[in-house]
Amino acid sequence: MNPITLSTTLFLLLVTAINATTFSTDILALKSIKSGINPTTIPPYSCLASWNFTSDPCSNPHFTHFLCGLSCSNNRVTQLTFDRAGYSGTLSPLVSQLTQLITIDLSDNKLSGPIPISLFSLPNLRTLNLRSNSFSGTIPPALSGLKTIETLDISHNLLTGALPDSLSQLGLTRLDLSFNKIKGLIPKLPRNLIELALRSNLLSGYLQSASFTELTQLEVVELGDNSLTGTIPGWFFLLPSLQQVNIANNKFTGIEILKPVNSNLIAVDAGYNKITGYLSANFSNYPMLSSLTLRYNKLHGPIPTEYSTLKRLFLDGNYLNGMPPKEFFSGKSSVSGSLGDNCLKSCPVSSELCLKSQKSLAICQQAYGGKVKQKS
Repeated sequence: MNPITLSTTLFLLLVTAINATTFSTDILALKSIKSGINPTTIPPYSCLASWNFTSDPCSNPHFTHFLCGLSCSNNRVTQLTFDRAGYSGTLSPLVSQLTQLITIDLSDNKLSGPIPISLFSLPNLRTLNLRSNSFSGTIPPALSGLKTIETLDISHNLLTGALPDSLSQLGLTRLDLSFNKIKGLIPKLPRNLIELALRSNLLSGYLQSASFTELTQLEVVELGDNSLTGTIPGWFFLLPSLQQVNIANNKFTGIEILKPVNSNLIAVDAGYNKITGYLSANFSNYPMLSSLTLRYNKLHGPIPTEYSTLKRLFLDGNYLNGMPPKEFFSGKSSVSGSLGDNCLKSCPVSSELCLKSQKSLAICQQAYGGKVKQKS
């Protein structure tokens, strides 16, 4: 192609792009979305300030209008992304007219009110991120209408009510509903989950196998700071892809550790519960486990020697007794953490593991029915 022909072709493409016309329903939806935002919270430098509808939203290039906040393909809006400008207001139900949306990211603003049910009818949505706003209300069963959703993050909001049973119908790989006020039991979860985060809610009840069945890809579980009860079951740690578990700050009273066949488990935090009984040596059978936290429970008995292979070990705040394994202090072990505030004998004060002083003799005698001798 000669230079003149090439220049003509590029010019025609540019003219075509400039004259492109966004679908009228998309424009109507964008106008409604902007009108739902309190205008006093739209800074002049922000994306929404550049939404001037005298210009076509999907036309290129953008010089003064629609500088950011959305992306288009074939004259349809495919991505809605607010900048972190502190917008307040509500999300318009007409967002559902943007039927080609693949991504919605309105995170780190001050949007409030219920999430429009109409949003859950978007047929192509893969990512919905409403993190760190003030959305309220419950999560409706209509959530199952998001047939293509992969990532759902509505953490750090004011959501209430229970998790809907329809959750299991989604193809989610990442779910984060942490830091809300969601209550009740954990229902059956989506089978494709890789990351599950439900921290800092009001969840209660036992961990039931029916909730986690078929979750062969699950790698990360964040259930800390809830009101879950009962025994942490052995099958839970045997989920085939599980790597990281945080179930701290709940009301668990027991923990069952089974020997794995194969395991990718790396880190477990079950601190600040009410777990009783003795430490299981079976943790040493998890070949990749390097970090274990069981601090501030009600554990008794000795510390298994097998724990000296760990890299991080926090057992402080229990009622563990006897001599801590000498392997911890031999120089061959690289374990860090804490064994303080227990009933251990001869925990070397020169070791950082023993920086917290042990419990008093009176407390330890009470814990063991008066059978503990003076610690040396």
